[in-house]
Parts: sequence; structure tokens; C-alpha cells
Amino acid sequence: VDEELRDLGHEAAWFLSSAKPGNGVEQLRDGSTESFWQSDGPQPHLINIQFQRKVKVSEICIFVCFKVDESYTPSRISIRIGTAHHDLQEIQQLELKEPDGWINVPLAKSRGDTELPSGCTLRDPEMGGAVDFIRTHFIQLAILTNHQNGRDTHVRQIKVHGPRRRGHG
Repeated sequence: VDEELRDLGHEAAWFLSSAKPGNGVEQLRDGSTESFWQSDGPQPHLINIQFQRKVKVSEICIFVCFKVDESYTPSRISIRIGTAHHDLQEIQQLELKEPDGWINVPLAKSRGDTELPSGCTLRDPEMGGAVDFIRTHFIQLAILTNHQNGRDTHVRQIKVHGPRRRGHG
């Protein structure tokens, strides 16, 4: 993690739209890229990340591996934020072409340049004008499509990063 950022994932409650037994939130958050969440239901597959209070979020990091997961690999992910399910707004859409490894998805423009891996594109490179971070109670990642029209999905790890607190946060 960049020195400017901290991991917020442990501060949130995580919910999945579906999961195969033994491939749920625990595997998605266990720090190992060998394990994974596997959905078990209709698309879109949802990862809901709910915070107790409004937090500052700078980026979401997603580990996916086309070489291993093939048709289970997400190809289009919608990132939505709000206070809860009822008022979610899409702030970004990520297109993936055979991704392999960590993809750091910026949710706001940073002072440093963030380069996406090749084959990854953001629908809104301007990030809606947000700078350094966005503030939200709730983040939803919606996996809209997979490679090769796969039905269920594999996501190996997800991290949520926000700016480090300086003095008062």
C-alpha cells in the first residue's frame, strides 16, 4: 500500500449477493491470492461494503486472474456508492481484458499518476471531478459480465484504501 493510503476493509461489513459454500467473504478478504469468492446465482454478482460512518475512499484494489479463472473472470465491473442500497449511484465502470493480478481502481484523481494495467479501462477517466478521495457509507461492486460469457465469477481479493489520517480525519 502506498504510504499515503490505508486499508479500510476491516472497518466495513461485507455482504455478497451469493457464494458457493467455502468461497465467500472470508476467502475474498483472507489476504491470499490463492483463494477466491465464487458467486452462485444470477448476474449481476454483487459485493456490498458497508461502513458505520461516512469514510474517505481513494481506490479499490481487485485481484483477478484470467489465466487461472478463465470464464469466471469479471470483464465489466460497475462501482456504485451511496448511503445504502436504495440510493446507489454508479461512479465508475471498469472494463477488463484478460486481467492478471492486482488492479488499483482510483475513485478520485490523485496528485500522483495512477496507471491502470494494460487491458483495463475506466469509463470516466475524470472520476466525476473528485480529487484524492470520495466520501461514502456504502460501496457496491457489481460484476456485470465475465469473460467468455461465464455465468459465475471469481474475485480473489479486494482491498479498499483511503487517505491516511493527518491529525483529525
